[in-house]
Amino acid sequence: MTTAPQPDEQSTQATTSETPQAASGIPRIARVVGATIAPTTLITALLFYFGWSHAYYFFDYFGVHSTTLGLTTSDYLMRSQDGLFVPLVVLAFVCLMAVRLHQMASRRIDSQPTHRRWRGALHTVTVAGLLATAAGVASIVIHTPLNDRVSAAPIALATGVILLAYTTHMRRTRLHGSVPHQTSLTVTECATVFALVGLSLFWAANDYSAAVGRSRASQFVSELSNYPETIVYSAQNLNIAGPGIDQMHCPAVDAAYKYRYTGLTLMLQSGNQYVFLPRRWTSADGAAIVVPRSDSIRLLFIPGSGLHGSSLDPEYACSTE
Repeated sequence: MTTAPQPDEQSTQATTSETPQAASGIPRIARVVGATIAPTTLITALLFYFGWSHAYYFFDYFGVHSTTLGLTTSDYLMRSQDGLFVPLVVLAFVCLMAVRLHQMASRRIDSQPTHRRWRGALHTVTVAGLLATAAGVASIVIHTPLNDRVSAAPIALATGVILLAYTTHMRRTRLHGSVPHQTSLTVTECATVFALVGLSLFWAANDYSAAVGRSRASQFVSELSNYPETIVYSAQNLNIAGPGIDQMHCPAVDAAYKYRYTGLTLMLQSGNQYVFLPRRWTSADGAAIVVPRSDSIRLLFIPGSGLHGSSLDPEYACSTE
């Protein structure tokens, strides 16, 4: 014999059915995104873009447009690791701390859901979220002090949106007794938060990747003397000139490589291109040298602490131009 459910049971069942629905906004958005874009494709595309940004600003420091170097997809993917490692570690740590803080706050609020201090705390967090969001949005329209700091503007925007969404969620689900009087964030609200935070993090990661590219270029210049010196032998006159570069010519008929260039460091070999820097390169008078790769060119590498090009092979220097 089956008995009809009592009113209290019906209320409990209704609450139980509403709670999963209230929390289903973000998972539903995630399912939609996952069904629309393959995760592997999305991750690869993001890595490629951040690697491109890293390479663009690295070579732009030397006045070279990276698209002329024929960098491969593998080159971009490898460079993306340098620009994304720190942001991903920081993001993971922040997420872990946020989950822990949310658990602590939820337990305290559930113990005294009607206490005034919780409302005051949420008002304070809401104001902070509004200020951070306003600062991030303003940095898009006009130049603000946040634009002078790497990733500060997008981080402010993402933080503000997350704080506003979180305080809305807590007001609807925690501060009105044990039974929520209203669902948490709706699907539309979750989609908006997801889009704003996602774009802000993309903006922040792009800024950081570009900054890392410039920083690595500056570091490369400061450590030029520690890199192997590159001696370039060529069958033809390459007309390479720059601070500290010496050209030597050997007119012997049987010489396979009639020209030798010293004072260079190989910065990159990609596809059919060599990119050299003078070992005395400066931003004021230095230039990067791009040489096509061919059988008429031979490279010789000397450790930074080894012999210099001028003393490596004195018999080769038939004449100096």
